[in-house]
Amino acid sequence: MPIAHSNGFKISYGVSGNGPAVVLHPGMFQDGAHWTYSGYTAALTSAYTVITVDPLGLGGSDAPHQAEDYSLERRVDSVMAVLDEAGVERAAFWGYSLGAMTGYAVAAHAPGRLTCLVAGGFDPVDGFRSVVSPTLRLLGQPADTDPYQLMKQGAAADPYQAALIEAGDPAAFRANYEAFSREPGLQQALADSGVPLLLYAGTADPWHEPMRAFAERSGADFLSVSDADHKGCWDRSADVLPAVLPFLAANAGTP
Repeated sequence: MPIAHSNGFKISYGVSGNGPAVVLHPGMFQDGAHWTYSGYTAALTSAYTVITVDPLGLGGSDAPHQAEDYSLERRVDSVMAVLDEAGVERAAFWGYSLGAMTGYAVAAHAPGRLTCLVAGGFDPVDGFRSVVSPTLRLLGQPADTDPYQLMKQGAAADPYQAALIEAGDPAAFRANYEAFSREPGLQQALADSGVPLLLYAGTADPWHEPMRAFAERSGADFLSVSDADHKGCWDRSADVLPAVLPFLAANAGTP
């Protein structure tokens, strides 16, 4: 796989298809190939050059152990490094969960590099914090429960992610989470970015309502995936793609 370099670390990525560029950025405990495994990439490659990113700490990318290496600014740097290495000036960006947060940051800090942004399953208003209390209540867990362990256990229930966790670096996963979990929302900078936005979430995901409310206030497009929780929404590519493909066709631009 090709390699980009950012802040002294290697970022692994894949390229397939032909046409305007679309960057696919996965979530926590996922790698770039998970987009292919879950049925997204094949639906895009006939019309787009698809760039699947292994975020820092995951897949074939380097895995530092310091939380500061996973800051929002460095996540943006990683995406910029991949675009530069791939020779792409502007691209559409599609991220889920951690990937959506990264997309918000790219739109806020480097809007000129994006033609549009598709973001699933992450609150642009209060970030990770807004999901913690509702999730602990839903699971009947004490308020002082470590959310990281719950996230990891939930991810490991999926065979693909379980294999990725088993092969990965636990200290890097933890550092990635520590940075991810404390980042603030980027709602105002995102709304002011001028980047066309499509947000989506499952109706059983605690992030659904804050995402929907932000979309209404900012004029962004929004898709509700009925009866889907956070992971369930990711799994339902057949329900998400019919909304995303027309949005990309209208906004993804030229290579």
